[in-house]
Amino acid sequence: MKDKTWFDDMEARIPKGGVRTRFAPSPTGYMHVGNLRTALYTWLIARHYGGTFILRIEDTDQGRYVEGATDVIYRTLAECRLDHDEGPDLGGPVGPYVQTERRLLYKEYAELLIERGHAYRCFCEKTESEEESGQFERGDDPCRSLSREESDARAAAGEPYVIRQRIPHEGTTTFHCEIYGDITVENATLDDQVLLKRDGLPTYNFANVVDDHLMGITHVVRGSEYLSSAPKYNLLYEGFGWEIPKYVHCSPVMRDAHNKMSKRKGDPSYEDLIAQGYLTEAVLNYVALLGWSPRGEQEFFTLDELKEAFDIAGVSKSPAIFDIEKLRYFNSAYIRAMTPEAFAQIAELWIRRAVKNPAYDAAAIAALLQQRTEVLAEIPEKLDFFDELPDYGTELFVHKKSKSDEESSRAALEAILPIFEALPSWDDESILNAMVGLAEAQGAKNAKVMWPVRIAAAGKAVTPGGAVEICRILGRDETIRRLRIGLGKLSA
Repeated sequence: MKDKTWFDDMEARIPKGGVRTRFAPSPTGYMHVGNLRTALYTWLIARHYGGTFILRIEDTDQGRYVEGATDVIYRTLAECRLDHDEGPDLGGPVGPYVQTERRLLYKEYAELLIERGHAYRCFCEKTESEEESGQFERGDDPCRSLSREESDARAAAGEPYVIRQRIPHEGTTTFHCEIYGDITVENATLDDQVLLKRDGLPTYNFANVVDDHLMGITHVVRGSEYLSSAPKYNLLYEGFGWEIPKYVHCSPVMRDAHNKMSKRKGDPSYEDLIAQGYLTEAVLNYVALLGWSPRGEQEFFTLDELKEAFDIAGVSKSPAIFDIEKLRYFNSAYIRAMTPEAFAQIAELWIRRAVKNPAYDAAAIAALLQQRTEVLAEIPEKLDFFDELPDYGTELFVHKKSKSDEESSRAALEAILPIFEALPSWDDESILNAMVGLAEAQGAKNAKVMWPVRIAAAGKAVTPGGAVEICRILGRDETIRRLRIGLGKLSA
Protein backbone atom coordinates (compact mmCIF):
# COMPACT_ATOMS: atom_id res chain seq x y z
CA MET A 1 0.00 0.00 0.00
CA LYS A 2 1.17 3.53 -0.75
CA ASP A 3 2.33 5.72 2.09
CA LYS A 4 0.32 8.61 3.55
CA THR A 5 1.99 11.16 1.27
CA TRP A 6 0.53 9.49 -1.83
CA PHE A 7 -2.98 9.61 -0.40
CA ASP A 8 -2.47 13.22 0.66
CA ASP A 9 -1.36 14.10 -2.87
CA MET A 10 -4.51 12.47 -4.30
CA GLU A 11 -6.60 14.55 -1.90
CA ALA A 12 -4.76 17.72 -2.89
CA ARG A 13 -5.77 17.25 -6.54
CA ILE A 14 -9.50 17.36 -5.78
CA PRO A 15 -11.18 20.60 -6.96
CA LYS A 16 -13.11 22.34 -4.20
CA GLY A 17 -15.68 25.06 -3.89
CA GLY A 18 -18.17 24.52 -6.74
CA VAL A 19 -20.85 22.12 -7.92
CA ARG A 20 -19.36 19.16 -9.77
CA THR A 21 -21.52 16.45 -11.35
CA ARG A 22 -20.68 13.44 -13.47
CA PHE A 23 -22.34 11.29 -16.07
CA ALA A 24 -20.73 7.87 -15.79
CA PRO A 25 -22.18 5.45 -18.37
CA SER A 26 -20.97 1.94 -19.05
CA PRO A 27 -20.03 1.25 -22.69
CA THR A 28 -22.47 -1.63 -23.01
CA GLY A 29 -24.48 -0.64 -26.08
CA TYR A 30 -27.20 1.85 -26.84
CA MET A 31 -28.20 4.94 -24.84
CA HIS A 32 -31.60 4.11 -23.40
CA VAL A 33 -34.07 6.79 -22.36
CA GLY A 34 -33.30 6.41 -18.65
CA ASN A 35 -29.59 6.91 -19.34
CA LEU A 36 -30.31 10.00 -21.40
CA ARG A 37 -32.45 11.42 -18.61
CA THR A 38 -29.63 10.83 -16.10
CA ALA A 39 -27.18 12.60 -18.41
CA LEU A 40 -29.62 15.49 -18.90
CA TYR A 41 -30.42 15.96 -15.19
CA THR A 42 -26.73 15.71 -14.28
CA TRP A 43 -25.83 18.32 -16.92
CA LEU A 44 -28.71 20.59 -15.86
CA ILE A 45 -27.65 20.57 -12.21
CA ALA A 46 -24.10 21.51 -13.18
CA ARG A 47 -25.18 24.25 -15.57
CA HIS A 48 -27.93 25.63 -13.32
CA TYR A 49 -25.43 26.21 -10.52
CA GLY A 50 -22.56 27.33 -12.74
CA GLY A 51 -20.66 24.13 -11.97
CA THR A 52 -18.61 21.51 -13.80
CA PHE A 53 -20.01 18.57 -15.77
CA ILE A 54 -17.74 15.53 -16.06
CA LEU A 55 -17.90 12.53 -18.37
CA ARG A 56 -16.47 9.33 -16.90
CA ILE A 57 -16.52 5.97 -18.68
CA GLU A 58 -17.18 3.10 -16.29
CA ASP A 59 -15.81 0.12 -18.19
CA THR A 60 -14.78 -2.21 -15.39
CA ASP A 61 -17.45 -4.76 -16.38
CA GLN A 62 -15.43 -6.05 -19.32
CA GLY A 63 -17.79 -8.96 -19.87
CA ARG A 64 -20.52 -6.56 -21.01
CA TYR A 65 -18.29 -4.24 -23.00
CA VAL A 66 -19.64 -3.54 -26.51
CA GLU A 67 -17.33 -2.37 -29.29
CA GLY A 68 -18.30 1.10 -30.45
CA ALA A 69 -20.48 1.84 -27.41
CA THR A 70 -18.19 4.65 -26.25
CA ASP A 71 -18.69 6.32 -29.63
CA VAL A 72 -22.46 6.12 -29.07
CA ILE A 73 -22.01 7.94 -25.76
CA TYR A 74 -19.94 10.75 -27.30
CA ARG A 75 -22.25 11.06 -30.29
CA THR A 76 -25.41 11.20 -28.17
CA LEU A 77 -24.03 13.84 -25.82
CA ALA A 78 -22.85 15.93 -28.79
CA GLU A 79 -26.20 15.68 -30.61
CA CYS A 80 -28.02 16.65 -27.42
CA ARG A 81 -25.59 19.53 -26.76
CA LEU A 82 -24.79 18.16 -23.31
CA ASP A 83 -21.22 19.41 -23.37
CA HIS A 84 -18.79 18.17 -20.73
CA ASP A 85 -15.96 20.13 -19.15
CA GLU A 86 -13.74 17.19 -18.23
CA GLY A 87 -13.54 13.69 -19.67
CA PRO A 88 -11.43 11.13 -21.51
CA ASP A 89 -11.28 13.29 -24.63
CA LEU A 90 -10.71 16.62 -22.87
CA GLY A 91 -8.62 15.62 -19.87
CA GLY A 92 -8.84 17.53 -16.62
CA PRO A 93 -7.29 17.86 -13.17
CA VAL A 94 -8.49 14.50 -11.82
CA GLY A 95 -7.97 12.13 -14.75
CA PRO A 96 -7.79 9.60 -16.13
CA TYR A 97 -11.55 9.51 -16.77
CA VAL A 98 -11.79 5.86 -17.90
CA GLN A 99 -12.04 3.41 -15.01
CA THR A 100 -9.84 0.68 -16.48
CA GLU A 101 -7.09 3.30 -16.75
CA ARG A 102 -7.45 3.91 -13.00
CA ARG A 103 -7.31 0.27 -11.93
CA LEU A 104 -4.07 0.52 -9.93
CA LEU A 105 -5.41 3.17 -7.59
CA TYR A 106 -8.49 1.11 -6.62
CA LYS A 107 -6.25 -1.54 -5.13
CA GLU A 108 -4.50 1.12 -3.05
CA TYR A 109 -7.82 2.35 -1.66
CA ALA A 110 -9.09 -1.18 -1.06
CA GLU A 111 -5.92 -1.91 0.89
CA LEU A 112 -6.41 1.33 2.83
CA LEU A 113 -9.88 0.11 3.84
CA ILE A 114 -8.35 -3.16 5.04
CA GLU A 115 -5.84 -1.13 7.05
CA ARG A 116 -8.71 0.81 8.63
CA GLY A 117 -10.73 -2.31 9.40
CA HIS A 118 -13.55 -1.64 6.94
CA ALA A 119 -12.65 -4.37 4.42
CA TYR A 120 -11.06 -7.81 4.35
CA ARG A 121 -9.60 -10.30 1.91
CA CYS A 122 -11.79 -13.25 1.08
CA PHE A 123 -10.03 -16.35 -0.27
CA CYS A 124 -13.16 -18.53 -0.54
CA GLU A 125 -13.57 -20.32 -3.87
CA LYS A 126 -17.27 -19.50 -3.95
CA THR A 127 -16.63 -15.81 -4.37
CA GLU A 128 -15.77 -16.02 -8.07
CA SER A 129 -19.26 -17.08 -9.11
CA GLU A 130 -20.82 -14.66 -6.66
CA GLU A 131 -18.96 -11.79 -8.25
CA GLU A 132 -20.52 -12.60 -11.60
CA SER A 133 -24.04 -13.36 -10.40
CA GLY A 134 -24.28 -10.65 -7.77
CA GLN A 135 -25.72 -13.21 -5.33
CA PHE A 136 -24.32 -13.32 -1.83
CA GLU A 137 -25.97 -14.79 1.22
CA ARG A 138 -25.15 -12.91 4.42
CA GLY A 139 -23.42 -15.31 6.79
CA ASP A 140 -20.28 -15.87 8.76
CA ASP A 141 -17.65 -15.74 6.04
CA PRO A 142 -14.65 -17.59 7.53
CA CYS A 143 -12.32 -15.05 5.92
CA ARG A 144 -13.97 -12.19 7.79
CA SER A 145 -12.43 -13.40 11.05
CA LEU A 146 -8.95 -14.11 9.66
CA SER A 147 -6.18 -12.33 11.50
CA ARG A 148 -4.43 -9.59 9.59
CA GLU A 149 -1.20 -11.58 9.74
CA GLU A 150 -2.76 -14.72 8.21
CA SER A 151 -4.54 -12.69 5.52
CA ASP A 152 -1.31 -10.90 4.58
CA ALA A 153 0.62 -14.17 4.49
CA ARG A 154 -1.89 -15.92 2.22
CA ALA A 155 -1.97 -12.94 -0.11
CA ALA A 156 1.84 -12.78 -0.18
CA ALA A 157 1.94 -16.49 -1.05
CA GLY A 158 -0.06 -15.75 -4.21
CA GLU A 159 -3.39 -17.18 -3.11
CA PRO A 160 -6.18 -15.50 -5.15
CA TYR A 161 -8.68 -13.40 -3.28
CA VAL A 162 -11.32 -10.71 -3.53
CA ILE A 163 -11.59 -7.78 -1.16
CA ARG A 164 -14.94 -7.44 0.58
CA GLN A 165 -16.46 -4.57 2.48
CA ARG A 166 -16.73 -5.28 6.22
CA ILE A 167 -20.31 -4.29 7.07
CA PRO A 168 -21.06 -3.90 10.80
CA HIS A 169 -23.21 -6.75 12.14
CA GLU A 170 -25.11 -4.48 14.50
CA GLY A 171 -26.86 -1.15 14.31
CA THR A 172 -28.29 0.85 11.45
CA THR A 173 -27.08 3.10 8.66
CA THR A 174 -28.96 6.23 7.63
CA PHE A 175 -28.40 8.03 4.36
CA HIS A 176 -30.03 11.12 2.88
CA CYS A 177 -31.40 11.45 -0.64
CA GLU A 178 -32.46 14.85 -1.99
CA ILE A 179 -35.60 13.19 -3.41
CA TYR A 180 -36.52 10.49 -0.89
CA GLY A 181 -35.25 12.13 2.31
CA ASP A 182 -33.63 10.16 5.12
CA ILE A 183 -33.69 6.37 4.82
CA THR A 184 -32.50 4.05 7.58
CA VAL A 185 -31.64 0.36 7.12
CA GLU A 186 -30.55 -2.38 9.47
CA ASN A 187 -26.91 -3.24 8.90
CA ALA A 188 -27.79 -6.93 9.30
CA THR A 189 -29.65 -6.74 5.97
CA LEU A 190 -26.55 -5.58 4.06
CA ASP A 191 -24.06 -7.96 2.44
CA ASP A 192 -20.28 -7.78 2.59
CA GLN A 193 -20.13 -6.75 -1.05
CA VAL A 194 -17.08 -7.41 -3.22
CA LEU A 195 -15.01 -4.26 -3.69
CA LEU A 196 -12.09 -5.61 -5.69
CA LYS A 197 -12.36 -8.73 -7.87
CA ARG A 198 -9.72 -11.40 -8.34
CA ASP A 199 -8.59 -9.83 -11.60
CA GLY A 200 -7.77 -6.62 -9.76
CA LEU A 201 -10.65 -4.66 -11.26
CA PRO A 202 -13.08 -2.96 -8.90
CA THR A 203 -16.80 -3.61 -8.80
CA TYR A 204 -19.07 -0.75 -9.81
CA ASN A 205 -20.10 -0.22 -6.19
CA PHE A 206 -16.52 0.44 -5.12
CA ALA A 207 -15.12 2.26 -8.13
CA ASN A 208 -17.89 4.85 -8.27
CA VAL A 209 -17.39 5.80 -4.61
CA VAL A 210 -13.63 6.16 -4.99
CA ASP A 211 -13.93 8.04 -8.27
CA ASP A 212 -16.72 10.33 -7.09
CA HIS A 213 -14.60 11.38 -4.13
CA LEU A 214 -11.34 11.80 -6.03
CA MET A 215 -13.11 13.79 -8.75
CA GLY A 216 -14.77 16.09 -6.22
CA ILE A 217 -18.32 15.13 -7.22
CA THR A 218 -20.84 17.09 -5.14
CA HIS A 219 -24.10 15.69 -6.59
CA VAL A 220 -24.53 12.05 -7.61
CA VAL A 221 -27.50 11.51 -9.94
CA ARG A 222 -28.57 7.91 -10.51
CA GLY A 223 -31.60 5.66 -10.73
CA SER A 224 -33.68 4.72 -7.70
CA GLU A 225 -32.58 1.10 -8.14
CA TYR A 226 -29.39 2.19 -6.36
CA LEU A 227 -31.25 3.20 -3.19
CA SER A 228 -30.56 -0.26 -1.78
CA SER A 229 -26.82 0.22 -2.33
CA ALA A 230 -26.66 3.72 -0.84
CA PRO A 231 -26.16 2.56 2.78
CA LYS A 232 -23.09 0.58 1.71
CA TYR A 233 -21.79 3.64 -0.15
CA ASN A 234 -22.23 5.70 3.02
CA LEU A 235 -20.31 3.14 5.04
CA LEU A 236 -17.49 3.31 2.49
CA TYR A 237 -17.37 7.10 2.68
CA GLU A 238 -17.35 6.91 6.46
CA GLY A 239 -14.68 4.21 6.41
CA PHE A 240 -12.42 6.49 4.40
CA GLY A 241 -13.38 9.57 6.43
CA TRP A 242 -14.69 11.32 3.33
CA GLU A 243 -17.54 13.81 2.93
CA ILE A 244 -20.67 12.21 1.47
CA PRO A 245 -22.01 13.89 -1.72
CA LYS A 246 -25.64 14.80 -2.26
CA TYR A 247 -27.58 11.81 -3.61
CA VAL A 248 -30.27 12.42 -6.24
CA HIS A 249 -32.11 9.16 -6.95
CA CYS A 250 -34.47 9.36 -9.93
CA SER A 251 -37.56 7.18 -10.23
CA PRO A 252 -37.54 4.62 -13.06
CA VAL A 253 -38.82 5.31 -16.57
CA MET A 254 -41.60 2.80 -17.19
CA ARG A 255 -43.27 1.43 -20.30
CA ASP A 256 -46.49 1.07 -18.33
CA ALA A 257 -47.59 0.91 -14.72
CA HIS A 258 -45.86 -2.44 -14.16
CA ASN A 259 -42.88 -2.72 -16.52
CA LYS A 260 -39.66 -0.78 -16.85
CA MET A 261 -38.55 0.19 -20.30
CA SER A 262 -36.25 -2.43 -21.79
CA LYS A 263 -34.43 -2.70 -25.11
CA ARG A 264 -34.97 -6.46 -24.94
CA LYS A 265 -38.72 -5.83 -24.97
CA GLY A 266 -38.53 -3.53 -27.96
CA ASP A 267 -38.53 -0.18 -26.19
CA PRO A 268 -36.64 2.51 -28.11
CA SER A 269 -33.22 3.92 -27.30
CA TYR A 270 -32.30 7.51 -28.07
CA GLU A 271 -30.81 6.42 -31.41
CA ASP A 272 -33.97 4.46 -32.22
CA LEU A 273 -36.10 7.55 -31.62
CA ILE A 274 -33.92 9.67 -33.88
CA ALA A 275 -34.03 6.94 -36.55
CA GLN A 276 -37.83 6.96 -36.27
CA GLY A 277 -37.88 10.66 -37.07
CA TYR A 278 -38.09 12.33 -33.69
CA LEU A 279 -36.17 15.58 -33.22
CA THR A 280 -33.43 15.71 -30.61
CA GLU A 281 -34.89 18.91 -29.14
CA ALA A 282 -38.32 17.29 -28.73
CA VAL A 283 -36.83 14.14 -27.18
CA LEU A 284 -34.82 16.18 -24.67
CA ASN A 285 -37.80 18.36 -23.76
CA TYR A 286 -40.00 15.31 -23.21
CA VAL A 287 -37.34 13.32 -21.34
CA ALA A 288 -36.77 16.29 -19.00
CA LEU A 289 -40.42 16.02 -17.95
CA LEU A 290 -40.18 12.27 -17.24
CA GLY A 291 -39.92 12.61 -13.50
CA TRP A 292 -39.45 16.38 -13.16
CA SER A 293 -42.18 19.00 -12.81
CA PRO A 294 -41.35 22.63 -13.59
CA ARG A 295 -42.89 25.45 -11.62
CA GLY A 296 -45.83 26.99 -13.48
CA GLU A 297 -47.64 25.83 -16.59
CA GLN A 298 -44.83 25.86 -19.17
CA GLU A 299 -44.15 22.52 -20.87
CA PHE A 300 -42.08 23.50 -23.91
CA PHE A 301 -38.48 24.34 -23.01
CA THR A 302 -35.34 25.02 -24.96
CA LEU A 303 -32.18 23.60 -23.45
CA ASP A 304 -31.22 27.07 -22.21
CA GLU A 305 -34.65 27.47 -20.61
CA LEU A 306 -34.32 24.06 -18.94
CA LYS A 307 -30.95 25.13 -17.57
CA GLU A 308 -32.58 28.14 -15.90
CA ALA A 309 -35.74 26.35 -14.71
CA PHE A 310 -34.40 23.01 -13.50
CA ASP A 311 -34.32 22.45 -9.77
CA ILE A 312 -33.86 19.26 -7.79
CA ALA A 313 -36.99 19.98 -5.73
CA GLY A 314 -39.08 19.33 -8.84
CA VAL A 315 -37.82 15.75 -9.26
CA SER A 316 -40.55 13.24 -8.40
CA LYS A 317 -40.47 9.98 -6.45
CA SER A 318 -43.19 8.53 -8.67
CA PRO A 319 -42.24 6.35 -11.65
CA ALA A 320 -42.51 8.13 -14.99
CA ILE A 321 -44.49 6.50 -17.80
CA PHE A 322 -42.92 6.85 -21.24
CA ASP A 323 -45.84 7.76 -23.51
CA ILE A 324 -44.91 7.65 -27.19
CA GLU A 325 -48.08 9.60 -28.09
CA LYS A 326 -47.03 12.41 -25.78
CA LEU A 327 -43.62 12.43 -27.47
CA ARG A 328 -45.37 12.61 -30.86
CA TYR A 329 -47.26 15.65 -29.57
CA PHE A 330 -44.00 17.34 -28.56
CA ASN A 331 -42.34 16.39 -31.83
CA SER A 332 -45.14 17.75 -34.01
CA ALA A 333 -45.10 21.03 -32.08
CA TYR A 334 -41.34 21.37 -32.59
CA ILE A 335 -41.68 20.60 -36.31
CA ARG A 336 -44.39 23.20 -36.80
CA ALA A 337 -42.39 25.82 -34.93
CA MET A 338 -39.35 25.43 -37.21
CA THR A 339 -38.56 27.91 -39.95
CA PRO A 340 -39.47 26.55 -43.40
CA GLU A 341 -35.77 26.55 -44.31
CA ALA A 342 -34.78 24.53 -41.22
CA PHE A 343 -37.56 22.01 -41.78
CA ALA A 344 -36.67 21.62 -45.45
CA GLN A 345 -33.09 20.86 -44.46
CA ILE A 346 -33.96 18.06 -42.03
CA ALA A 347 -36.84 16.74 -44.14
CA GLU A 348 -34.84 16.40 -47.36
CA LEU A 349 -33.22 13.12 -46.30
CA TRP A 350 -36.63 11.61 -45.65
CA ILE A 351 -38.18 13.12 -48.79
CA ARG A 352 -35.44 11.65 -50.98
CA ARG A 353 -36.14 8.17 -49.66
CA ALA A 354 -39.38 8.33 -51.65
CA VAL A 355 -38.79 11.03 -54.24
CA LYS A 356 -35.70 10.05 -56.21
CA ASN A 357 -36.43 12.26 -59.22
CA PRO A 358 -34.19 15.35 -58.82
CA ALA A 359 -36.59 17.35 -60.97
CA TYR A 360 -38.93 17.56 -58.00
CA ASP A 361 -37.84 20.28 -55.57
CA ALA A 362 -37.39 18.84 -52.07
CA ALA A 363 -37.89 22.24 -50.43
CA ALA A 364 -41.19 22.69 -52.27
CA ILE A 365 -42.34 19.26 -51.11
CA ALA A 366 -41.18 20.04 -47.55
CA ALA A 367 -43.44 23.09 -47.55
CA LEU A 368 -46.43 20.77 -48.09
CA LEU A 369 -45.39 18.52 -45.23
CA GLN A 370 -44.40 20.79 -42.36
CA GLN A 371 -47.85 21.42 -40.89
CA ARG A 372 -48.93 17.83 -41.60
CA THR A 373 -46.00 15.91 -40.09
CA GLU A 374 -45.72 14.57 -36.55
CA VAL A 375 -42.75 12.21 -37.04
CA LEU A 376 -40.24 12.50 -39.88
CA ALA A 377 -40.27 8.77 -40.61
CA GLU A 378 -43.86 9.12 -41.84
CA ILE A 379 -42.77 11.39 -44.69
CA PRO A 380 -41.78 8.79 -47.33
CA GLU A 381 -45.12 6.99 -47.30
CA LYS A 382 -46.91 10.29 -47.99
CA LEU A 383 -44.86 10.95 -51.13
CA ASP A 384 -44.74 7.68 -53.05
CA PHE A 385 -46.93 9.14 -55.83
CA PHE A 386 -44.37 11.71 -56.99
CA ASP A 387 -41.93 9.36 -58.71
CA GLU A 388 -44.58 7.00 -59.99
CA LEU A 389 -48.32 7.38 -60.33
CA PRO A 390 -49.94 4.55 -58.33
CA ASP A 391 -52.45 2.22 -59.94
CA TYR A 392 -55.84 3.35 -58.65
CA GLY A 393 -59.52 2.76 -59.26
CA THR A 394 -62.06 5.33 -60.39
CA GLU A 395 -63.95 5.04 -57.12
CA LEU A 396 -61.45 7.58 -55.73
CA PHE A 397 -63.12 10.24 -57.87
CA VAL A 398 -66.35 9.80 -55.91
CA HIS A 399 -66.46 12.23 -52.99
CA LYS A 400 -69.72 13.19 -51.32
CA LYS A 401 -68.52 16.41 -49.70
CA SER A 402 -67.16 17.73 -53.01
CA LYS A 403 -70.29 16.50 -54.79
CA SER A 404 -67.94 14.75 -57.13
CA ASP A 405 -68.65 11.49 -58.96
CA GLU A 406 -67.12 9.67 -61.91
CA GLU A 407 -69.20 11.54 -64.49
CA SER A 408 -68.58 15.02 -63.07
CA SER A 409 -64.89 14.17 -62.65
CA ARG A 410 -64.61 13.13 -66.30
CA ALA A 411 -66.22 16.40 -67.36
CA ALA A 412 -63.91 18.44 -65.09
CA LEU A 413 -60.73 16.76 -66.43
CA GLU A 414 -61.88 17.15 -70.05
CA ALA A 415 -62.46 20.85 -69.46
CA ILE A 416 -59.32 21.65 -67.43
CA LEU A 417 -56.80 19.92 -69.71
CA PRO A 418 -56.89 22.48 -72.54
CA ILE A 419 -56.91 25.32 -69.98
CA PHE A 420 -53.77 23.92 -68.28
CA GLU A 421 -52.08 23.42 -71.65
CA ALA A 422 -52.71 27.06 -72.57
CA LEU A 423 -51.55 28.66 -69.30
CA PRO A 424 -48.79 31.22 -69.98
CA SER A 425 -47.01 30.34 -66.70
CA TRP A 426 -47.08 27.37 -64.32
CA ASP A 427 -47.29 28.68 -60.77
CA ASP A 428 -49.68 28.48 -57.83
CA GLU A 429 -51.66 31.56 -58.79
CA SER A 430 -52.10 30.52 -62.44
CA ILE A 431 -53.08 26.94 -61.55
CA LEU A 432 -55.53 28.08 -58.88
CA ASN A 433 -57.13 30.73 -61.08
CA ALA A 434 -57.57 28.17 -63.87
CA MET A 435 -59.48 25.75 -61.64
CA VAL A 436 -61.51 28.45 -59.86
CA GLY A 437 -62.41 30.01 -63.21
CA LEU A 438 -63.60 26.66 -64.57
CA ALA A 439 -65.72 26.01 -61.46
CA GLU A 440 -67.33 29.43 -61.79
CA ALA A 441 -68.04 28.83 -65.47
CA GLN A 442 -69.72 25.53 -64.60
CA GLY A 443 -71.65 27.04 -61.70
CA ALA A 444 -70.01 24.56 -59.34
CA LYS A 445 -68.01 24.75 -56.13
CA ASN A 446 -64.21 24.84 -56.49
CA ALA A 447 -63.90 21.37 -54.94
CA LYS A 448 -65.80 19.83 -57.83
CA VAL A 449 -62.83 20.67 -60.07
CA MET A 450 -60.00 20.44 -57.54
CA TRP A 451 -60.93 16.98 -56.24
CA PRO A 452 -60.69 15.14 -59.56
CA VAL A 453 -57.55 17.08 -60.54
CA ARG A 454 -55.83 16.05 -57.31
CA ILE A 455 -56.93 12.43 -57.60
CA ALA A 456 -55.71 12.20 -61.18
CA ALA A 457 -52.42 13.94 -60.35
CA ALA A 458 -51.63 11.85 -57.27
CA GLY A 459 -53.66 8.65 -57.58
CA LYS A 460 -54.37 8.83 -53.84
CA ALA A 461 -57.26 10.05 -51.72
CA VAL A 462 -54.97 11.49 -49.01
CA THR A 463 -52.04 13.69 -50.00
CA PRO A 464 -49.87 16.36 -48.41
CA GLY A 465 -51.01 19.53 -50.09
CA GLY A 466 -53.87 20.11 -52.45
CA ALA A 467 -54.31 20.05 -56.20
CA VAL A 468 -52.58 23.39 -56.75
CA GLU A 469 -49.34 22.51 -54.93
CA ILE A 470 -49.14 18.99 -56.32
CA CYS A 471 -49.63 20.14 -59.90
CA ARG A 472 -47.07 22.90 -59.50
CA ILE A 473 -44.41 20.52 -58.12
CA LEU A 474 -45.11 17.84 -60.74
CA GLY A 475 -44.76 20.41 -63.50
CA ARG A 476 -47.07 21.11 -66.41
CA ASP A 477 -46.04 18.17 -68.63
CA GLU A 478 -46.30 15.51 -65.93
CA THR A 479 -49.55 16.94 -64.60
CA ILE A 480 -51.15 16.85 -68.04
CA ARG A 481 -49.87 13.33 -68.64
CA ARG A 482 -51.43 12.14 -65.38
CA LEU A 483 -54.69 13.95 -65.96
CA ARG A 484 -54.96 12.24 -69.36
CA ILE A 485 -54.45 8.87 -67.65
CA GLY A 486 -57.23 9.72 -65.21
CA LEU A 487 -59.50 10.78 -68.02
CA GLY A 488 -58.76 7.52 -69.79
CA LYS A 489 -59.77 5.54 -66.71
CA LEU A 490 -63.03 7.49 -66.43
CA SER A 491 -63.80 7.15 -70.13
CA ALA A 492 -63.17 3.40 -70.32
